[in-house]
Amino acid sequence: MRSVSAAELKNQLSKYLNFVRCGEEIVIRYRNLPVAKLIPFSAEDASDEELLLVTAGKMRLPKESADLEKLLKVPAGRTIGGEVMRALLDEREQSP
Repeated sequence: MRSVSAAELKNQLSKYLNFVRCGEEIVIRYRNLPVAKLIPFSAEDASDEELLLVTAGKMRLPKESADLEKLLKVPAGRTIGGEVMRALLDEREQSP
């Protein structure tokens, strides 16, 4: 893993982007302390719509795919007799 100062990265950005494109990770230092990591972007399974959301900063791609069977086994919460609705209405009545 390479390490680079923020100033050097700014001056030679293309060089370090090429390292990242080749699969390397780069630690960025500010005043000799690590502050960020530049990593390769992997979007093998992403749709065009997902890539647009990532580009807009509205979504991050997952680091690994979810296990659907395991996800479906997570128990859902249950309420009895509308308790949640009553609690919500009570809270609304109490607020100014």
